[in-house]
Amino acid sequence: MENTIINKSIDNPFTWRAFLAGSLGSLAIGVGTQYGLMVIHGSYMAIDFSTAGAIFLFFVLVALINAFIGKLSLRASLTSSELKTVYTMMTVACAIPTMGLTAQILPILTAPFYYALPENSWAEVLHPHIKPWLVPQGKRQIKYFYEGSPAWDSGVPWGIWIKPLLIWSILLLSLYFVMICITVILRKQWMDRERLVYPLAQLPLEMVKDEGNSPVKPFFKNGVMWIGFGIPFILSSMKGLHHYFPSVPSMELVQSVPIFRRSLGLHFRLSFPMLGFFYLVHLDTAFSLWFFNLLSLMVRGIMNTFGVSMRESLGIYGTPSPVFAHQGMGAMITLVLAGLWIGRSHLKDVLKKAFTRNADVDDSGEMLSYRTAVFGTIIGLIIMTIWLNMSGMPLSVTLLFLFGAMLLFIGLTRVVAESGMAEAVASTISSSFVVSGLGTGPLGPQGLTAMSLTYVWSGDLRTFVMASSANSLKVMEGEGKSRKPLFGAMILAIIITMISSAWVLLRLAYDQGGLNCNSWFFGGGARAPFDFFVSKIMNPTEPNWLGWYITAGGAAVMWLLMFMRARFLWWPFHPIGFAIGPVWIMDHIWFTIFMAWLIKTIVVRYGGLKLFQKMRPLFLGLILGQFTCNGTWLVIDAIAGGRGNMIFWI
Repeated sequence: MENTIINKSIDNPFTWRAFLAGSLGSLAIGVGTQYGLMVIHGSYMAIDFSTAGAIFLFFVLVALINAFIGKLSLRASLTSSELKTVYTMMTVACAIPTMGLTAQILPILTAPFYYALPENSWAEVLHPHIKPWLVPQGKRQIKYFYEGSPAWDSGVPWGIWIKPLLIWSILLLSLYFVMICITVILRKQWMDRERLVYPLAQLPLEMVKDEGNSPVKPFFKNGVMWIGFGIPFILSSMKGLHHYFPSVPSMELVQSVPIFRRSLGLHFRLSFPMLGFFYLVHLDTAFSLWFFNLLSLMVRGIMNTFGVSMRESLGIYGTPSPVFAHQGMGAMITLVLAGLWIGRSHLKDVLKKAFTRNADVDDSGEMLSYRTAVFGTIIGLIIMTIWLNMSGMPLSVTLLFLFGAMLLFIGLTRVVAESGMAEAVASTISSSFVVSGLGTGPLGPQGLTAMSLTYVWSGDLRTFVMASSANSLKVMEGEGKSRKPLFGAMILAIIITMISSAWVLLRLAYDQGGLNCNSWFFGGGARAPFDFFVSKIMNPTEPNWLGWYITAGGAAVMWLLMFMRARFLWWPFHPIGFAIGPVWIMDHIWFTIFMAWLIKTIVVRYGGLKLFQKMRPLFLGLILGQFTCNGTWLVIDAIAGGRGNMIFWI
């Protein structure tokens, strides 16, 4: 009888207890990541696509809580299918609290008022063009947000926050809905036809694999995995102990060598989780990532040596060099548009199903029907267009901006799904692309001011819902007779995390002062959009035609790389390396990618597929060990009162 019940549960991953566990996990991420970032100042757990917070909580749930419950009663424990639903909710939740939204939106909405000084002219340049319904009102309350409320006026002034946050939620929920719809549209092409690797989905899939009716999953019985787990856990724990006991040695696995007359640094950083992720990708992908980064570094060094530069400010995000920013944008345009062309047969089926309900096209296994996904994308983009236009952005500019933003979201999601780049960022962002390409004239001061607020969701693209949704669909592959409830699980996780993370951040900011919470999110990151756009308002620019030529050149080279890879099996270069090789984050992780490529090359050449599979748990253990160590020390610091114990950054 017990086996029968278990088998029925396996067929249904979307049970009430899976939704409850996923909701609690999302709540923990919304609250815990904010507290860890703003109060403990410890390791980042929800800052990029690796979703470290979700992996840590999933380890606690699967290896400890669920295994313990299973020993008491196997029927009472969550099944592998249910656990996948829980992980899906938590990984989507990780895209919200920090870089993805909350830690960006609250400071950015208030920064133009708090940081307005006579010296920077923000009050004269920005304030007349900011729609009052977009931002909280009240000079005193905004000051308390950054500096903390006095004892006689404590508490969060909810009255100034609720209206603008509800208005922003219209844009943001439309954005997230569009992102999920697009992943549904592209899922079959990427997953079934092109068979992308999805390295970030491999660890949770291994963690929930069953072996009979044992409450302990086989993954946690693998000694090789525990060796990999122990390496980062022990080394990073020494760093954690060093924070409390300086006599304990701490090993920093990073070194930098100045090159090209000290104008650049060659960074040698070994990141255990990134080593694990890149061991899972194809050799040509890993090779191309580090090769194109070193190539771009050499070109940048030569340009610095001979004083060759392109004088254009594109803001702080992407690559510092405008040349590589434009080149990367061109490469990303080709990556996405050529990818859509390659998948044109599938996309034609999607449109047939959406507009004609063609019975020959089967979408029964999708999270949303193709009709819902297509029309949801269209309606969501229309809502976003109207919202952005009402915020002050001209309609024609809004369309180009949304094109650039969605292109970068899709392109980076593709990069993450294919290359395992858990730290992926784009070479530039859509607002910089638009301002450079059109000049400031078509936007005017009001349009430029409105565009500065888009940094809330399209500025620092280190994590977003589309990538989490794509990896989640891979995790849920083959689960359940219908995956329709998965959409509800994702939306539930998003809403829970949005509300909980905003509530916690507001409470912390007004209690101890945002400036004491995090110097980046309440300081440089909050000022960045307005520093950039005020300079554009005060110093108008014309369209940068040289930038367009470089973008076209980047697109052409990217097309050539994609063509050669498709036609010739011997071709060693993967186009993704060209698209993101020059970005700043690659300067820090190229060495880790090189090591993963070198190790895998040796393993495959001398041990073949059999040795590769035997060593796979070791590298999955590296990922799990590092993120478990991060989470463990956050808990220790919360109990012990430790502050600034940063175990892991990248």
